[in-house]
Amino acid sequence: MRSVTENVENLILERLRHIDDRLSNIEGDVRDLKLRVTVVEEHLGNMVLSISGLNARMDRFDEGLTRVERRMDLRGGE
Repeated sequence: MRSVTENVENLILERLRHIDDRLSNIEGDVRDLKLRVTVVEEHLGNMVLSISGLNARMDRFDEGLTRVERRMDLRGGE
């Protein structure tokens, strides 16, 4: 027959194993989330670069349009 102490120890060990399993799951989830955040940051960085490139192109188009308007005297006295 088991002693009360052994029963308590077994219950404690069982709970500790359960906690350890849950902690392992949480660690895996955190690792996965870190990877996903890294991917999102990379995509965001690429989007910022793309937007910068588009802004530069729009600036060049605006400069060209301004020259055309000036040559055609379409600015209306500006």
